[in-house]
Amino acid sequence: MANCCEDKSCEVTALRERHGRVLWIVLIINLVMFFVEGWAGLLAHSTSLLADALDMLGDALVYGFSLFVLARSVRWQAGAALAKGGFMLVFGLGVLGEATYKVFYPIMPGVEMMGLIGGVALAANLVCFFLLYRHRSDNLNMRSTWLCSRNDLIANVGILLAAAGSYLLASRWPDILVGSLIASLFLSSAFSVLRQSLQALRAPHSETAGSVAIRPFNTNTSHNA
Repeated sequence: MANCCEDKSCEVTALRERHGRVLWIVLIINLVMFFVEGWAGLLAHSTSLLADALDMLGDALVYGFSLFVLARSVRWQAGAALAKGGFMLVFGLGVLGEATYKVFYPIMPGVEMMGLIGGVALAANLVCFFLLYRHRSDNLNMRSTWLCSRNDLIANVGILLAAAGSYLLASRWPDILVGSLIASLFLSSAFSVLRQSLQALRAPHSETAGSVAIRPFNTNTSHNA
């Protein structure tokens, strides 16, 4: 057809370019916040901020994977989603381990620094969330990427609540409880992404990379937001 907007290949190319722009933006945001939160976590002796900084680094790697598979087949996209699910699983277990550690080794972080940097991280992740939201149903790759961003928002709110609770109660328990909830969310999302990516890898694939890029991803499963 003469009109490029009516041509399937042009539609695929345009969608892929939009995905690429969004992923580059959120990758840069997460890399910057990794250094900011890591520095603040060291200064405040805050394990929550350090854990979130590592999560930011993990997300940056996740977005790098997503950029790598933009023009590739469904098997490549499923493989990238599998890797992302693995990252989410590792971070979930890490947060759960950190919460367990604090039960036996009391640590009171600098709550003022936690609140300040937690607020900055929340603002940064809100930007990422809304950039990714419109693409969450485009394919498995973008869906799993959006799940990472959603988890980050909940984790940021949890850090702020933990900081407020620790300050008001002069107790480590708010941080432990919030950390456990964050770990549960990460683990639930990780298992969801891993299960769906394994199903995609096992299924026969005849689609090209372009056709996969525009195939909707079902958002009505029991584990989705």
